[in-house]
Amino acid sequence: MTWKNCYRYTKSTGLHTNHSRQFFHESSHPLLQIKVKYLLGGRRGRRRRMDLPEELQHLRRLCHAKVQDSKLVTCTNEIVRVEISKTKEKTVAVVLQFPEDYPTHELLIELRSKTLDDKLLNGLTKICEEEARKYLGEPQILLVLKFVSKFLDENPLCCCSKEISTIKQTLLNEKDIIKLKQKSSSVSFSLKEGEYYFNCDMNIPHDYPDSGVMIENTNSNFPSSFCRVFLGHATEISRKCVEPPLNKKKIPKNAPPFQPKPSLLPAATFLIQYVHTYPIQNCPVCKLRCFPENPEHAVHDEKDDLHVERILCGHLYHFKCLSDYLKTPPFAGGKKCLICHDRVSHDKYKLTPELAEARWAHQQARDRELEEVVDFLL
Repeated sequence: MTWKNCYRYTKSTGLHTNHSRQFFHESSHPLLQIKVKYLLGGRRGRRRRMDLPEELQHLRRLCHAKVQDSKLVTCTNEIVRVEISKTKEKTVAVVLQFPEDYPTHELLIELRSKTLDDKLLNGLTKICEEEARKYLGEPQILLVLKFVSKFLDENPLCCCSKEISTIKQTLLNEKDIIKLKQKSSSVSFSLKEGEYYFNCDMNIPHDYPDSGVMIENTNSNFPSSFCRVFLGHATEISRKCVEPPLNKKKIPKNAPPFQPKPSLLPAATFLIQYVHTYPIQNCPVCKLRCFPENPEHAVHDEKDDLHVERILCGHLYHFKCLSDYLKTPPFAGGKKCLICHDRVSHDKYKLTPELAEARWAHQQARDRELEEVVDFLL
């Protein structure tokens, strides 16, 4: 029985894989064993040997069909160059060269990209070389190209690997946790400072960085007003990275055209910085810590004297401390933050310096009148 007849027999009889393998073991002819194992889906039958010109011809014919999103740029006996482009950011040029004893020795592989991190490319190159070594003596070009294409499909976070590396190395402390979720294309953060925590997911869109990251699944024991601040400002930072300024008058005349830029690192930097600093920040007026050490004792009533207020520059004050500070002179040029000396701006306090000074003078006059009445009665 020839190997073709053997394959037709197993297919026509509807034998399951186990029966097919049993038939394979019972076959006595060595060539028949190899062919049956290959056709029945064994682990890895030996592929038909090709010389280099034949493999290159095979590549020219099948590259685009076998390797998704690929473009064959160069195909000679000395070098093969294929560009694999999933998105503008996830684009890799695969450069393959052939040693003298190819294919008994693995391909010489070089990966190039203008957008992906060099560290990522170096690691992927080593993995590709290990993969090529599994197929010594066999055609390796298409195998390596398909491996790179599959890696880009299954690792959508590769487009922001440099930002993730920077976050890990420079921003996180020992208690913080970052998890990469390749299947959902998201980065999960668990940030802690003392007893306070803030958790969220940053979803990376398919067309990143042309579209900004989206912050979802937030969970925190900070007061609700600060959770809204964290989420709102991080979302706005992400939007500014991918959209031109809304007020076109603020754009300089000679400014270059707006180009979207990566938004993961700026948004994460804001969240990490303020989650770490707010629980230990002191009120610049009373010099006491703004947030209590125990989150359960945090004040949620916005009219309470100890409620924590955040002004535009990002610094914290107790509600009563800030209110008293804004009502006392000097008023010239507007009230300045006691820490950074930027002008104080807050939704609850929109008085002009002139009106604030007039109200203070009126209050002082009224206090003097009351003192005179008290002195007269005594």
